[in-house]
Amino acid sequence: MKQPQFEIHPSVLSGETADIYFLRTKEILEKEGIDPIVTMEVFTSRAGMLCGISEVLTLLKQVLPEKSEVWALSEGDTMQKKEVVLRITAPYQSFGIYETAIIGILAHCSGWATAAKECVDAAQRIPIISFGARHVHPLVSGIMDYSSVVGGCESCSSIIGAKLSGTTPTGTMPHALILIIGDTPAATVAFDKHMPTEVPRISLVDTFKDEVEESVNVARSLGNRLLGVRLDTPSELGGVTPELVKRVRAALDSEGFNVVKIYVSGGMDPDRIRNFIETNAPVDGFGVGSYISGAKPIDFTADLHEVAGKPIAKRGRTPGITSNPRLKRILSSCPGAHKAGL
Repeated sequence: MKQPQFEIHPSVLSGETADIYFLRTKEILEKEGIDPIVTMEVFTSRAGMLCGISEVLTLLKQVLPEKSEVWALSEGDTMQKKEVVLRITAPYQSFGIYETAIIGILAHCSGWATAAKECVDAAQRIPIISFGARHVHPLVSGIMDYSSVVGGCESCSSIIGAKLSGTTPTGTMPHALILIIGDTPAATVAFDKHMPTEVPRISLVDTFKDEVEESVNVARSLGNRLLGVRLDTPSELGGVTPELVKRVRAALDSEGFNVVKIYVSGGMDPDRIRNFIETNAPVDGFGVGSYISGAKPIDFTADLHEVAGKPIAKRGRTPGITSNPRLKRILSSCPGAHKAGL
């Protein structure tokens, strides 16, 4: 994946998205003339896949002064429960108000990436596409889709998510196009007529007729230009099942359309994906939406472990730098940098 170009929203930089007590702390310290160099460590509440570090680094590069340093795991690294994933050493007032944003970014992005990885692992090398943009606020849809690609999804449906992740946005056609035109083969022919040649010809085949009949009709209409069909049968009709996929495959093969691929979507999660795999259903790709977009955030905690060079911690935590040899220095202009991982 290419290095994403994140844009930090002005409301984050201004501190408006922060918990109010961080703003009050900054005001008090400024008026007291106190601004020590501190070391803050961020650790995770449970195991999973780390995501969001690249965006956090973009934020820190904009706010940290010289002679600051940042150590972290890499984007997409696995992380263990209670593992320190990020360490910042800098004047407290330069970054204290961003604690809320930092752990919030890591929490949601890591939750999304971990859920995506669960689906990818279940699919056993069959591609997963993130279709979750419609389930989240539009201002975070790109970050969610980016996180899903970090988690192993081949691509995503949103344009902004694809831009961040360096992939090509992926999609077939909506039911709206088919309902308005009034016929699935006709809608697919219109799609083929007007879309650029690099856009895959994949037809949605559950709108008007049985998926088996619709798949064959579309294949006859488009011939060898048809890359695949997507099954998105609603739950009211039982949803997409391995048996349905097998019937569609058999019908396409019997008509000579062996190269037409079959994609499935609609309520997919790791258990359902495993069911398709274990029953040898001939699926060529899965679209996953709400399982990824609705993933529970992974809680992160930020603690100060040094203040003005003195080891310190709240009760129940160990004062001083927490050893983690896996951390890499990702930002430093301080000549007296800590040894790697210490």
